[in-house]
Amino acid sequence: MNATNGDRRIALVTGATDGMGRAIARDLAARGWVVIAHGRNQERLDSLVRDVSNSATLVPYLADFASLTEVHAFANEVAADFPRIDVLLNNAGVGSGADRTMREESRDGYELRLAVNYLAPFALTNHLLPTLRDSASARIVNVASVGQQPFDFDDPMLTRGYEGTVAYSRSKLALIAFTFELAERMRRGGIDNITANALHPASLMPTTMVMEGWGHSLSTLEEGVEATLRLIEASDVEGTSGRYYDGLREARAKPQAYDAAARRTLWDLSESLVRDRR
Repeated sequence: MNATNGDRRIALVTGATDGMGRAIARDLAARGWVVIAHGRNQERLDSLVRDVSNSATLVPYLADFASLTEVHAFANEVAADFPRIDVLLNNAGVGSGADRTMREESRDGYELRLAVNYLAPFALTNHLLPTLRDSASARIVNVASVGQQPFDFDDPMLTRGYEGTVAYSRSKLALIAFTFELAERMRRGGIDNITANALHPASLMPTTMVMEGWGHSLSTLEEGVEATLRLIEASDVEGTSGRYYDGLREARAKPQAYDAAARRTLWDLSESLVRDRR
């Protein structure tokens, strides 16, 4: 496939087959965006395509983010198929797990939540930066969480005292730290046409991940969609980069995300982990 798409805006939505990702993919497609829809389940991807009235606006891709080989292959396909990307929404993720005491690993042998929630978007975003640079004004939006815990560089794979909520919270803190570091590196490199921001969309929306892990919800899906769409397209955040939002308002992440030395250490570690699985 070779998609030129003229002047239509192009968004890549990861985790587009369920929950908030599905709602955002449908919304953008209905309003004329070209949506690159990522999922890890072919049946759910097919269902999403059927669900979008104008399927020409939605282009499905299958990839398992528990495999960095598949992440890189997916990024290569997208870069070959699209001349530019205007929005990258890193939304795909896994929660704390129904059994929070059971440690799981990715296909690369990495702790699963770190792999899917952090290393996959780290690899995908860096791989697609040249394609984002070809947009007149591109936005990277990373779906994080208010649940954050400091990353432990002495035990990055959480092999000691494993607990699913800790693993999830560390992966989300890492994603926010990456967002801040990426924004700073782009600023220093003179890349002024791409912004990068992170957000906690809403607390415990009624998604499959939340219901399996917690069994109840606190917020509506619509609240999370509204907050995320604001960072995707609202004019009042145009040019704003390196920020963290809680819903619709700017907020403060946990302190480690602002520690420049910790961010650099995390970046170097992430590069080595991703490079080892190309």
